[in-house]
Amino acid sequence: MAVKILIKRILKEGTLKRASELLIRARSAAMEEPGYISSETLRGCDNPNEIVVISMWERKIDWENFREKPARREILDEFAEILESPPMYASYNLGLYS
Repeated sequence: MAVKILIKRILKEGTLKRASELLIRARSAAMEEPGYISSETLRGCDNPNEIVVISMWERKIDWENFREKPARREILDEFAEILESPPMYASYNLGLYS
């Protein structure tokens, strides 16, 4: 069953351009992974430094495998430098029944 993964990040002031570069790298890496379907990026209306990425994967294990890849971890280390706080993650099944 497909899942959606939400990642919420609060950026430090003035780091949107750098965040955009990192998000492009992360998305490019995800697109090469088994189970990746799609993703979108949202920017907060009330807080423009709040970014939410919603990605869709065929299975949660596909996401978990990608999450632990060294290339992704490298991007996360770079992201840590521009975040106000650690990112928040949540995963959701599509629909009410599995």
